[in-house]
Amino acid sequence: MTAIDWTQATAPSLEEFEVMADAAYQSIPAVMRERVQTVVVRVTDFADDETLDEMGIESPFELLGLYRGVDLTRKSVNDVPQNVDMIFLYRRALLDYWCETGEPLGAVIRHVMIHEMGHHFGYSDDDMEAIEEFR
Repeated sequence: MTAIDWTQATAPSLEEFEVMADAAYQSIPAVMRERVQTVVVRVTDFADDETLDEMGIESPFELLGLYRGVDLTRKSVNDVPQNVDMIFLYRRALLDYWCETGEPLGAVIRHVMIHEMGHHFGYSDDDMEAIEEFR
């Protein structure tokens, strides 16, 4: 086995992470992508303090992603939108999880994105697992 020289290795930047998130998004079934076209995906290093406090989370490394919005099961065409629906992916928390588990980083990003999209649809955890199995 050839040794890998890690002395020059760096974590993906926010921009590189956004490219990886887009690749994960493109790998999701088209029927699902079509229904989230209005959802904005943002990559930031960590959730802000207000979000962590609101969710009762002490460490920003505990939150990998978040859906902010009104899920489709609770939306009505008569509703006046208050905010844009958003999916947040938290780069530093995701990188930490990746390092701890050894799972491929792209798979981790895809998993979290599907999970957060599932919240947009009002899906159960079982529904989300079934979607992940479909490639």
